[in-house]
Amino acid sequence: MHISITGLSDQRFERPLQLIANLFFEESHIYFNKIDNADISIEISLEQIETEVTVTGILDSNVPLRAEHRAVIDLELSEKEQFKQLKNAVSHVYLMLLQELTGMTQKWGILTGVRPTKLLHRKLREGADPETAQKELAKEHMITPEKAALMQRIVDRQLAAVPDLYSLKKEVSIYIGIPFCPTKCAYCTFPAYAINGRQGSVNSFLGGLHFEMKQMGSWLKEKGIKITTVYFGGGTPTSITAEEMDMLYEEMYTSFPDATEIREVTVEAGRPDTITPEKLEVLKKWNINRISINPQSYIQETLKAIGRHHTVEETVDKFKLAREMGMDNINMDLIIGLPGEGTKEFTYTLNETEKLMPESLTVHTLSFKRASEMTKNKDKYRVADRGEVEKMMELAETWTKEHGYEPYYLYRQKNILGNLENVGYSFPGQESIYNIIIMEEMQTIIGLGCGASSKFVHPVTGVITHFANPKDPKSYNDNFEHYTNEKIKILEDLFSEANEPASI
Repeated sequence: MHISITGLSDQRFERPLQLIANLFFEESHIYFNKIDNADISIEISLEQIETEVTVTGILDSNVPLRAEHRAVIDLELSEKEQFKQLKNAVSHVYLMLLQELTGMTQKWGILTGVRPTKLLHRKLREGADPETAQKELAKEHMITPEKAALMQRIVDRQLAAVPDLYSLKKEVSIYIGIPFCPTKCAYCTFPAYAINGRQGSVNSFLGGLHFEMKQMGSWLKEKGIKITTVYFGGGTPTSITAEEMDMLYEEMYTSFPDATEIREVTVEAGRPDTITPEKLEVLKKWNINRISINPQSYIQETLKAIGRHHTVEETVDKFKLAREMGMDNINMDLIIGLPGEGTKEFTYTLNETEKLMPESLTVHTLSFKRASEMTKNKDKYRVADRGEVEKMMELAETWTKEHGYEPYYLYRQKNILGNLENVGYSFPGQESIYNIIIMEEMQTIIGLGCGASSKFVHPVTGVITHFANPKDPKSYNDNFEHYTNEKIKILEDLFSEANEPASI
């Protein structure tokens, strides 16, 4: 799909308009000039009188389509913020034209970002009441009332689960990445290496990880900085042996400051084929009771197609084993839109989930991630159309509500089916604090291990700095000391600035 846009000379419009085009068309490319082979031609004009700008758009078709939007530009803002207001006005017109042309309504409006609930949190912190905040978001971003209400439910749940959410910036959370899995799933782009035959790599990696934990723990103790949550992700953290897990959690309790006071420790045991009684005993020994056991689907043919080599029966058996051994806060992940699945198959998966009733349930909408096997071979992996995917999401919303689950976090991804979202549901009081913190970017999260990303949130300004460890074990093993020292330097700057006395 080639889209010709005339009337805009500023190249800063290109990316936001391209992202909006991607919501409507699987393959699209926009051009800021008139081209002969354009499938869609749009002319946009801007007229600004003092602070008011009028954006007009005309889409050339059999019956020309026209849209107009007026906005007020705050001249007291920085040039960057003024352009952002202008960009939103242009995006309004562009979205209206494409919606009218295609007959498709984008429920998230012009929003293409990952974390829409951050916008609502910001308005509430600025003093807006919930009803006003919802109305403002709907007007500013063309969000439907349905999605605005969902955002409000999630924010309410987050603040009930973590009442001090807005004051956690002086603490940190820790993400520990274990980059090994039994096999790699077709939709996955996480650092995940098949563990069979790689024991040498595992041993070297774990040596580096223990070093990072010691050094980071020592620095946090020295500075008196508390840890709110710890999250073991990957890969699959339960891919390593029970003995290796035991030593890793011992390191956590030895090295991290006030480890017994950490609010929440989560270990992803997402692949049921990695769970054993011995590993569950290790988790119990270290008082870790929040784990994930992820079916993704209860259709055996689907599991085979996406490269998960466990059976449906194994998922159920390992869940029951975890329950019998005292795991009382279990999350399960389901994915909407997996190859070959529609409402019939997803209804079956929900019915099977009802037999287990985990404390929390994350419902993902399939996303075609650029580097995944599934994206590289789309012809091989046929997925449901937009309408079918929306029906599956509605099934999930109805089912969770009927069974007492509340939505508590939400995020979106590029190339997500139906332009929908991923939603975490839980029973009240069983929310993952880590998931709330990482989605709302309220706190620094230090990433340790192969492929682990750190997100440094300035305790005063909220400015975010990103830093990532290498994704492959060899590069990590060769350089873990360097990456540990680099992270500590960033933390030194971050927390020293935060503790400087205000100038008079």
